Amino acid sequence: MEKPKQLRARGGIWFALGDQQLHIGVEEPFAPARKAHVALRVGIDELDRIAAALPNVEWDESLPGVRRFYTADPWGNRIELKAGANAQR
Repeated sequence: MEKPKQLRARGGIWFALGDQQLHIGVEEPFAPARKAHVALRVGIDELDRIAAALPNVEWDESLPGVRRFYTADPWGNRIELKAGANAQR
């Protein structure tokens, strides 16, 4: 999605899907976030489909009732995707 004109000089990019938005900013010097991360909740069927489409997936079974995995964006930032009855944790 297009950023408001008054915010464009700050850099970064915004995405939209339905009512949801994701705003990504950039810091200099760049260092990927390997511990802090975004967690996205998806449906169980979506979770498996997304995992199958990604080249690097690390499954984590440490939370009962939650299926989740970690991956990274192209710049090395950690991303968690999760599904299940207790996925709000």
